[in-house]
Amino acid sequence: MNLSSHHPLAVGLASALSLAAGFAPAWAQQTDHGAHHSAEKPAPTQPLAKPADPHAGHRQTPPAKDSGDHATMGHGAMKQGTAGTAGDEHSAVDHSTMDHSKMDPSTTDHSNLDSSGMDHSEMDHASMGHQPGGNQDLPPTAEPHEPIPVITPADRAAAFQDLDEHVMHGESINSYWALDRLEVWDADEGTGMAWEAQGWVGSDLNRLWLRSEGEREGGSTESADVEVLYGRAIARWWDAVAGVRHDFGFEGGPSRTYAGVGVIGLAPYKFEVSATAYVGESGQVGLGAEAEYEMLFTNRLIGQWLVEGEAWSKDDPAVGIGSGLSKVEAGFRLRYEFHRQFAPYVGVVWERAYGGTADLRRARSGDIDDTRVVAGVRIWF
Repeated sequence: MNLSSHHPLAVGLASALSLAAGFAPAWAQQTDHGAHHSAEKPAPTQPLAKPADPHAGHRQTPPAKDSGDHATMGHGAMKQGTAGTAGDEHSAVDHSTMDHSKMDPSTTDHSNLDSSGMDHSEMDHASMGHQPGGNQDLPPTAEPHEPIPVITPADRAAAFQDLDEHVMHGESINSYWALDRLEVWDADEGTGMAWEAQGWVGSDLNRLWLRSEGEREGGSTESADVEVLYGRAIARWWDAVAGVRHDFGFEGGPSRTYAGVGVIGLAPYKFEVSATAYVGESGQVGLGAEAEYEMLFTNRLIGQWLVEGEAWSKDDPAVGIGSGLSKVEAGFRLRYEFHRQFAPYVGVVWERAYGGTADLRRARSGDIDDTRVVAGVRIWF
C-alpha cells in the first residue's frame, strides 16, 4: 500500500522524528555539560518540556549524602596522637581544595572519633570565655588577686638616693648679659640718664662676673664704676664673689679703686640680693647692698621693686662721700615684655643722702633728696 499517497500526515511526522534523532546527540554534548562548571546557579525559570535525553544511559550516579563519616575523606591512613609518629603532620594535607561549605554539621557523627590521643595542654582555655564569673567585677571589699606590697624605707632609699651637692652641676660654659636699667628723666639741669648692667660667663660652679652702673645729668657724667669679680657657687642659689671695683673720676675729681668681696643670690620669697664689702686706700671701707623683687600682674606685665644703699667708714670730700650711711634709693618700675629679652618700662624713683654725704650735697647744690619719673628699657641676652 502506498503510504505517501494515503497518509501524507504520517509521512511528515516520520521525517521530523528522523531529523530530531540525528541532531539531538550533537546538541546535547555542546550544551548539557556546560552547567557542570558554573560557579553560581542560574535563577529559576519556568520549566520547559525537555525532550528525551539520548544520554540517559550515560548519567553518573550522584554521590551519597554525607553521613559525617570522615573515614571516606581519606583520613583513615592518618594516625593522631600515636607515639612514634612525629613525622605524621597535618601540614601535608591540603585543606584548601576541600569544599566544606555544603556540609551539614548537624548530621555529622563524632561518635567514632578517638580524641584520647589529642594533647590539650597547649590550648589557652582562658581566651575561650569558659572561666566562671570572668566578666564579673569583684565586690569593693574583696582583696586583690595579687596584693600590692607595702613600700618599705629600703624601697624609698633605693628610688631616691642621696646625691652629692655638686652632682647636678655641669661643666659646660654659659653666659648671661643684662642691661637691667637704661633710663632717662627730666632733671633741673637738663635730661638725666642712668644705667645698671651686669653679666657673667662660666660654668655652674665658677663664673666671671662683670657689673657697672653710673649717672649722667646735663650732658656730663657724675658717677660711673665697673666691677670685675670671680664667683664661686657656695650653696643653692648663692655665689660668693671677690674682685676689684674701680670708680672713674670726672670733672677733675680723682678715681678710686677698691678690693671687694660679697655674695649674690636668691633669698627666700624670691628676693634677688647682692651685698658687697669694699676696702680702699687709706683704710676706707664701704658696704653696698641691693635687693629686688618682681611682681607678676600677668605673664608679660611685671612690676619690679628696688631698694639699695651705701655706707662708708671715712669722709672723702674729693668724691662727695661722707662717713656713715651715704645714700638710699628706692623705686618701682613697671615693664611690659613684648619679648622676654626686650621690655620697655616706666617708673618712679626716690633718692636721699644721709650723714656726711648729705652735708657735702647741701654745700654744693642744696638738694639732699630727689624724686623723679623715669622711662627706660630692659634688655638681656
